[in-house]
This record gives sequence, C-alpha cells and structure tokens, in this order.
Amino acid sequence: MISTGAFPYLLGLSAFLFTIGAAGVLIRRNPIVVLMCIELMLNAGNIALIAYGRFLNSVEGQIFAFMVIVVAAAEVVVGLALVTAIFRLGRELDVDDLSEMSE
Repeated sequence: MISTGAFPYLLGLSAFLFTIGAAGVLIRRNPIVVLMCIELMLNAGNIALIAYGRFLNSVEGQIFAFMVIVVAAAEVVVGLALVTAIFRLGRELDVDDLSEMSE
C-alpha cells in the first residue's frame, strides 16, 4: 500500500526514469535501444498515473495505466516488425537512415 508520504518520491522516480528514457531517445542511434527508451518513458508515465490515482483514492489512474500498457504493447509489435524487416534486407540499422524510409 502506498502512503501519501511516498507520493513525492514516486513522482521523483517517475521524472528520473522519464529523463533517462528521453535522453536515450535523443542520444542513441540503434532503433531497438530507442524502442526500449520509449518503453521506459511510457512506464515512467504509468508510475505517475498510478501514484496520482493512489494519492487521490481513485481507480482511474490504474485504468489509464492499463490503457498505456496496451498502447505500448502495440507500439512494440509494430516497431520490432519494422526493425526485423529492415534487418532482413541486410541494411544497417540506424535511426537516421530509417527516418527517410526510401529504397
């Protein structure tokens, strides 16, 4: 059970994890690492949603977190399918090259 005294610590943890994920998206060039950093940012948002929901004694935070998890799963499926398709073509995986998406 989360007490109200833990609320600022959970928001701090959420902000810290989101910052790490955002830095990873901006710095790294490997698409798989970028996808992992996006997942880290989504999970940081989930921690904040659940912390706010618990602080306000509401279930809506958990419901929204569940919806974010569903969207994250769909994002991973599509992203990994694209990365796998490009890898099978024998091309080098680089985020800058993937942004052009031209043959």
